[in-house]
Amino acid sequence: MAINKGGRKRLGDKKREHAITLRFNGTELEKVKTILQSYNIDFRKRGTVGPFLRKLILNGKTTKEKSIPDGISNLSYQINKIGSNINQLVKVANYKNMRSPNSNFIREVQKASELMLELIETINAKSQE
Repeated sequence: MAINKGGRKRLGDKKREHAITLRFNGTELEKVKTILQSYNIDFRKRGTVGPFLRKLILNGKTTKEKSIPDGISNLSYQINKIGSNINQLVKVANYKNMRSPNSNFIREVQKASELMLELIETINAKSQE
């Protein structure tokens, strides 16, 4: 009996020897891509579509991953970019000693918090519609 020295595990009777080729027209392919996007699966990434379709066909159902709606994820991206811009401005201000001794940091943070709360309320109102 040979000792396994590592490497890929042998599939044995689980080996997939049979292939089924599917062809889609443009509209059908777009529908497939939409379904894959709803499950957060990248169509272009190799080795993701086949196992998903196999699971979908054989099990008749798949577990849908929780995802953030597109509008909110775009908003999140924009907020992150705003934060990056603020960090860059603060860095320049600190570097050039441009801070005003009369500025009230706590007041500015409270204003930012109020704006974020308004944003969250607006998002919640839009998502409930």
